Amino acid sequence: MIISTNELNSILNDPDVILADTRSFKEYSEGHIPGAVHLDLFAFHWIDTSKQGIENFNNQSKSLLSFLGVYPEKKVIFYDSVSGMLAARGVWMLMYFSHENTMMLDGGITKWKKENLPLETKPNGFKPSDFSGKTNPDIITGFEYIQDNLENVKILDARSPGEYDGSTVRAAQSGHIPNAVNIDWNQNIKEDGTFKSDEELSKMYDYPKGTEIITYCQGAYRAANTFLVLKKLGFSNVKVYLGSWGEWGNRLELPVES
Repeated sequence: MIISTNELNSILNDPDVILADTRSFKEYSEGHIPGAVHLDLFAFHWIDTSKQGIENFNNQSKSLLSFLGVYPEKKVIFYDSVSGMLAARGVWMLMYFSHENTMMLDGGITKWKKENLPLETKPNGFKPSDFSGKTNPDIITGFEYIQDNLENVKILDARSPGEYDGSTVRAAQSGHIPNAVNIDWNQNIKEDGTFKSDEELSKMYDYPKGTEIITYCQGAYRAANTFLVLKKLGFSNVKVYLGSWGEWGNRLELPVES
């Protein structure tokens, strides 16, 4: 799920590679990796994980991935400023639709620039496809499942300490999902923007590899980054709570702790 700058540089001209820049369009237009298309995934927040809500998310995501031009033979690579949450969201989304040939650039464009690798400013167009991936329910969850299993699963809150303890308010309710443990996603990456070593990450996520873990944040972007880290470490049963605090904190009937 992770590709290095050297590896990416060696396959830039491969026609079976789709390279997606997930930063803002302003950042993209000021310089991007050659051949990259622009896909600002931050526009696709989703805070309805009812049965109908998930169905609508699936339909919208299929449209988005068709627009991107994904089909089975394509290797899809996402990048961000660093090993960030937007690129991670792209990788998780493709994994959710059973497209395993996907990865994110370790260190993002920051590392790419530091190594003086090529850049361009001309925009690149999309070559749409008719994407029809099969959803994988094992890596996604909604509020009802969490509410029914609060005592049975390990819940990881990837937000800042302020959001977790309720001093930073970003929904109708403040605080966190009961029993959740706070490990800020920023702790996943080093100062240079690359992921920490597996050894360092394993000390942070010191749980048995078979533990059922649910990650969440505000909109399931930071949670996707933690999801990828856990999968990278060999955890077998990890889900992203798609609605995250944007949904949970605004559903007044759901329990919170602060």
